Amino acid sequence: MIAKIKIDKSKSCSTKYPIIFIHGTGVRHNDFLNFWGRIPKALTDRGATIFYARSDAFGTLEANAESIKEYILEVIGDSEKVNLIAHSRGGLEGRYLISKLGMAEKVASLSTISTPHRGSKTLEIFRKFPGFIIHAAAFFVNFYYRIFGDKKPDFFTFVKQISSSECEKFNAEVIDVPQVYYQSYAMKMKNAFSDILLFFPYLVLKAVEGDNDGIVAVNSAAWGDFHGVITGKKNRGVSHVDSVDLRRTDSSGFDIRKTYIELVERLVSKGL
Repeated sequence: MIAKIKIDKSKSCSTKYPIIFIHGTGVRHNDFLNFWGRIPKALTDRGATIFYARSDAFGTLEANAESIKEYILEVIGDSEKVNLIAHSRGGLEGRYLISKLGMAEKVASLSTISTPHRGSKTLEIFRKFPGFIIHAAAFFVNFYYRIFGDKKPDFFTFVKQISSSECEKFNAEVIDVPQVYYQSYAMKMKNAFSDILLFFPYLVLKAVEGDNDGIVAVNSAAWGDFHGVITGKKNRGVSHVDSVDLRRTDSSGFDIRKTYIELVERLVSKGL
C-alpha cells in the first residue's frame, strides 16, 4: 500500500525561485511516467513550482550541461533565478553549468541527491579493461539510447568522466560559486538484498568503495552543506532507485518525500 502524507496548508515549500529537477544517468525525462515518483506532487501540494530539465541519458557532462542551460533560460521567464535539485550525475552537470557556463547569476541553489562528486573507484577499474570491451559496450548503449531519444549519447566518455581520477580533476577546475547555496544527501543500502535490481553493483561497490546505494558510494556523495546519509528505518536501507521514489512505495520504512520536503523547506528558510 502506498503511504499518504498529510498536505501542509501553510505552503511550506513555496520557494522564492522556481525549482528545476535534473535527472541522472541512464534515464530521460518522461511527461507520462515521472522519473521522480510522488515527490513532485508532495512539493507542489505545498506550494512549489517545478520544471524538469531535458538532457541525454548518456550525454557528456558538457553537452548535458549546455542543454540544461538552454532549458533554464527558456523557462525562467520573469524569474530572477532558479533552484536546481539534481539526482546522481545530474549534480555534476549542475555544478558545471553554474561554474563554467556563466549561470552563477541565474542559479540560487544546487541540491544534490546521491551524486558521485568524487567519482567512482569502481569505474576507474573498469577503465582498465581491454579497450574493445568498453567500446563494444559503448556501441550497444549508444545505439539503444539513440533510439529512445538521446541526441548525442557517449557511453565511453561517460565512463571516463565519472571515474575517480577524472572527478578529481573536475573538482579542481569546477569551483563552487560563493553566492550559490550547495547542499547534498547520500543514500545507503544496508545489504545486497536491499534492492534486487542493484544486487551485483552493490556487492562490487561494497568491496571496492565501502557503503553505497547500489550505484554511488556514500563517501562520494557529500558536497557543500551535507545533511547526512539516509538509511531508512528497516534492514533494507535506501537504494539509488529509492532516492527518487521510482517505485512509488515506502518499502524502506521511510518516506523519501519527507527528505525532499525538508530540502525545499530549507531553501524557503534561506529566502531562496
